[in-house]
Amino acid sequence: MHNYILMNTILLSLVLLPIVLFCYFSYYIFLKHLRYYCTYFASSLQNKNIVVFYGSQTGTAEEFSNRLSKDARRYGMKGMAADPEEYDMSELSRLTEIENSLAIFCMATYGEGDPTDNAQEFYEWLQETNNSLDGVNFAVFALGNKTYEHYNATGKFVDKRLAELGASRIFDLGMGDDDGKVRPARYLGCDGILIIRQYELVVHNDIDVNKVYTGELARLKSFEIQKPPFDSKNPFLAPVATNRKLNKGGTRHLMHLELDISGSKIRYDSGDHVAVYPMNDTSMVNKLGEILGSDLDTVISLNNLDEESNKKHPFPCPTTYRTALTHYLDISNPPRTNVLYEIAQYATDPKDQENLRKMASSSAEGKAMYHSWVQESRRNIVAILEDMPSLQPPIDHLCELLPRLQARYYSIASSAKVHPNSIHICAVVVEYETKTGRTNKGVATNWLKNKVVTDNGNKSSVPMYVRKSQFRLPFKATNPVIMIGPGTGIAPFMGFIQERAWLKQKGKGGGETVLYYGCRHQKEDFLYQEELEEYERSGVLTQLHVAFSRDQEHKVYVQHLLKQNKENLWNLIDSQTAHIYICGDARNMARDVQNTFFEIVEEMGGMTHNQAVDYIKKLMTKGRYSQDVWS
Repeated sequence: MHNYILMNTILLSLVLLPIVLFCYFSYYIFLKHLRYYCTYFASSLQNKNIVVFYGSQTGTAEEFSNRLSKDARRYGMKGMAADPEEYDMSELSRLTEIENSLAIFCMATYGEGDPTDNAQEFYEWLQETNNSLDGVNFAVFALGNKTYEHYNATGKFVDKRLAELGASRIFDLGMGDDDGKVRPARYLGCDGILIIRQYELVVHNDIDVNKVYTGELARLKSFEIQKPPFDSKNPFLAPVATNRKLNKGGTRHLMHLELDISGSKIRYDSGDHVAVYPMNDTSMVNKLGEILGSDLDTVISLNNLDEESNKKHPFPCPTTYRTALTHYLDISNPPRTNVLYEIAQYATDPKDQENLRKMASSSAEGKAMYHSWVQESRRNIVAILEDMPSLQPPIDHLCELLPRLQARYYSIASSAKVHPNSIHICAVVVEYETKTGRTNKGVATNWLKNKVVTDNGNKSSVPMYVRKSQFRLPFKATNPVIMIGPGTGIAPFMGFIQERAWLKQKGKGGGETVLYYGCRHQKEDFLYQEELEEYERSGVLTQLHVAFSRDQEHKVYVQHLLKQNKENLWNLIDSQTAHIYICGDARNMARDVQNTFFEIVEEMGGMTHNQAVDYIKKLMTKGRYSQDVWS
């Protein structure tokens, strides 16, 4: 749809790699080679043509792509970040019509190795096409997390498939690890400080209030006049029907919410995810306005200085600073180094300026300082401004720099067979003390916690949509299922169990339904205890194993119970073609559970360790070992 724009607006030099990317050691290698390539051509080739396509689910890849195109402008050139969903990617070969063109793909991976929503069509086209891409120069940077089984699967596929179709790989695949220990780095290609604004501020002193965005994501007044279908750009305002505390004791707050989707035409399956769009804490927003001495109710627009860009604003405009900071911008997470780099100029204390620029540099001292002062101390933008009183950036520039506030995804804790008009959420409220003595609160969980069913006579509502998942019950109800989900990892299994109960009631069940659940204390945080025990009594749950990690001297986790029941598990897996499901923490629990399965298969199946690993990998390939995990 935007092919004309695409072909005429991606003028940019290959001197691209003053880049700020959140990435890790392997990415440094990627940058090193790309920077060499750019420098080599810099003296003889000007106004080269580069487009940065992004596949982004949580906004990180999109943020990186925008930074790439913005950084190029520091050298007097024009760049373009592009959403593949908005273009006919079958015309990618037309890039060869532009001299010295280069396509860069920043590709994130979602779920079980899936492409992000906005890259789905492009991914499917790559799978099916035989179109020649001969002469197309490309580079791929994959964004992922090593704790996940399908680490950077989408980026790997795009890199491999583009080469198979004849495109020329200019740089080796870059592998970004969000779980790495190295901090973000800035690669500067010139001496001195050069700050170039991407957007210009327009203040609206006299504007029709009906033309001002108040939190909508795309269509103005979409929250007042709701029209299906509902998706990431058009969420449904679901009334909160239930919001109750699940745990009986302890210091944490674990909650169960039910969102009413009646009349929305929203459909979901057990195992899908519900995405909710939260709001930032009002006190944080007010504090930011107070520190910066700004009238938060000023109506503004931030307009892209590049009139040919398809991204006209960093967030929906016109709107107020208050709305932007409440609905559109991430003010709770520690800012990335590019933000520190650009706001450093507004510090009147030379020492503050020096420290901010040092933390934004790639020096060892700067990396260590950023890691300690920002990341480990969990300083968000409010905390940074509080601790550096001389730092007073203009609020419009700060709004330009801060990343977008993203939707939060929760495994749906219900079955549409049983609850067709509601979606259930199980979550734990995030709240902790930082090294600076501040209390940091999770944006979405604290916002959800305060979503009472009625608020001053009005029903509380949550902007939401459903994202489909591959986390599915077996097609045959006779297949046994083994579910492992400690803590809030129980969520999708509540939906699974409800569905197995429904099937049993319809006379379609038969397969064993086995649950391994874990919590800290039986009398405090045994979530859904009454429901689960009733399912066990009725025969829906054929086995219920619960690990109470802190009710005895030595800690007991779900993997210990798996090991104790190795004979039964091996029989279910090897003889009865059971399907295994794991939900919860990726960094520790999911890894430990997988290692336990390796041990069980090795011991019970009489295999070597490598054979046991291959056995489990084959189950994954067949869709019999699925994970819904987070880190």
